[in-house]
Formats: sequence, structure tokens, C-alpha cells
Amino acid sequence: MRGRLVIRIVACISWMCACGIAFAQSVPNMAPRSDTEVATLKAQVASQLAAAEKSDPNLTILTRFLDQPDDQIDLAKAEVVIEHMIDPSISEADTLRQIDELTHAVRARFPNGDATDNEVKLSLLISTLNDAGPWNGYHPYHYDLDNPMGSNPNDKLLSYYLRSRKGNCVSMPVLFVVIGQKLGLPVTLSTAPLHVFAKFKRNDGQWMNVEVTSYGTKSDEHYAQELNITPRALASGIYLRTLDHRSDVLVMADTLMQYYRHHRSADQQLALTTLVLLHDNKDVSAWIWRGDAYGQMINDRFIKRYGSEQNIPPSEQANFAVLDRNNQQMFHRAEMLGWMAPTAEEDATYLQGIQSLKAQRQ
Repeated sequence: MRGRLVIRIVACISWMCACGIAFAQSVPNMAPRSDTEVATLKAQVASQLAAAEKSDPNLTILTRFLDQPDDQIDLAKAEVVIEHMIDPSISEADTLRQIDELTHAVRARFPNGDATDNEVKLSLLISTLNDAGPWNGYHPYHYDLDNPMGSNPNDKLLSYYLRSRKGNCVSMPVLFVVIGQKLGLPVTLSTAPLHVFAKFKRNDGQWMNVEVTSYGTKSDEHYAQELNITPRALASGIYLRTLDHRSDVLVMADTLMQYYRHHRSADQQLALTTLVLLHDNKDVSAWIWRGDAYGQMINDRFIKRYGSEQNIPPSEQANFAVLDRNNQQMFHRAEMLGWMAPTAEEDATYLQGIQSLKAQRQ
């Protein structure tokens, strides 16, 4: 992709400041070979983030979650904290209470309590969400066919999903995994192009994909074909991975990056992507939002002021060149990992599928 601004917002398919320049120099080439190099890199980026955190305490809060041992990360708390960053009017306590109530409704159906087989637990979790019954007030949790593109970050929040019972390919797998963790199930999030789903470890030790938007299963091969995952993307491992809980939090933070795109400065967007990439430099969404941040800087500092690149005075050309190079490098890095920009044809095909599904429901 060779555009400066990412206009398209991550959707669902069932589908220059010196600080900014320093970030670009330290993060894109993250390939340390020794523990010493890793420690040096972390210290370098930590000092840069410390400066950014003075104007954005969200980075400090996220860092506290990400620095915990993986088995101590509470995904429900992480999600509600991120949601509160996006919409401060959301009650964290109320959302956690609703999650706990739904978790209790699932657990109450276990025939042998917590000794129930994990695969039986999984089936009852799906049934509690998908099937109308007293466990969900005869109001199941389904995919929102009226909002298939998920252009508003608030539509991806659990607080909205729990209230409306209408979800998408972010809120649905996040709720599924959050409750699964509370039930002690071996579940995690995973990603594909413009899509989030879940993985569950079966009794035989094999991981299977759970397509939560339809409460079914799909193979890796199915996702690769359906969502046009490139061979390079499969080789680099940016999609279809079995994530740990720290990376689950980073998937949740993608909605926050989307929110920052519209409600925070480009510098703050850049700092947030730095934090994400410090913990997972295969997070391709962060590379895209990072490129977008540099594009916004170019637009705000040069294009709006001078009208075009040709009108930028010689004294400003060096600063423009740095931002332009960083912008291109971010998208190039994503492409080298196997990312491809979505096409209008893919959007049209997806929306046609949504209309067909709506007709079937009616």
C-alpha cells in the first residue's frame, strides 16, 4: 500500500517530533539476537514511552497489564480498562458485573460443576450465548447484520454488546474468551485479515478454531482461502496464531488504536503503536496504524499548510522526507509480513454475503 492515510477502518468479515523519529528508528527493525540486545532495546523504548506517558497515562496503565506474568493477566479487567479509555462514561464495575453474571449462568449448567469435561464446558458456553433460554433471558447474543463494517470503535466494546446482544467479529470472540478464561478453559484469541476469532485446546491437545460470529468451527485452510491470506503471511505467522493472554490484550488494544486514529494526536497514536510492537512486532495492525500516524503528520504539518509536496519550502524538505520515509517503511514492513490492503471488490463480496444472511434470517 502506498497511501499516506489509512481511511478504511478495520472491519469484521465472517467474516515531526523528535520522539516520533526515535520510535521509528528503534521499533521497525526489532530483531535482537541476544538477551543483552533485548534488554537494551526495551530500556531504549521504555525511556521514549516514559516521555510520551506524561501526556497519555493510558500507556502507563496498559504497560502494567502487559508486564504481568501471562497466567496472571485478567482479560476481563484488561478489556474493561481499555473500554473506559475509549468511553470514560462506561462503568467498569457494571461491565465486570455483567460478565460475572453471564459466567455464572454458564457454570450453573455444568453437570459436574468445575469437574465437567472441558469440551462439554465449551459446548455449554456456546449454547449459553447462542441458544435462547433462561440462562440468557431468552435473548441470545448474535452477530449484528445491520452494522457489518464496524466503523465505530464503540460498536466493538463489550459494554455495547452485553447491552444490545448484537456483536461483531471483535466483541463476540472477546466476550467468548473472557468468559472462557473465567471458566478455566484453554481459550485464546487469534486473528486473520480484518477478523478476530477464538482458539480452543481440545482434550487431545490439538487447538481448534472457533468462529464465534456463527458459533461454529473453521480450519486454518478455510480461513486462508476465505480471507485471502497470502503464503507470505502464513510463513511469517502474523495470522492464525495461538496467542498467549498478553497478545490477547494487544488484540483488544486494536480497538483503542482505531479510537486514537480519530480522537488523539498522531504523536499519541504513534506512541501507542510503539507499546504494542514492543510486545509483539508481528502485530500487523499496529504497523498499519503506525504508518497512518506518519501520514497524518505529513498531512497536518505539510499538506494542509502548503497544499502539495511541490510547495514545501527547501528548509522544510528534510523534515518532510523523514516523515515520508517512515510512512512508507511502515506499510512496507506490513507488506513484507504478508499483509495486503483490502480491495473494494472484497468489501462488495462481503456485503453481498451479509445481505444473503439477513434474507435467510427473515
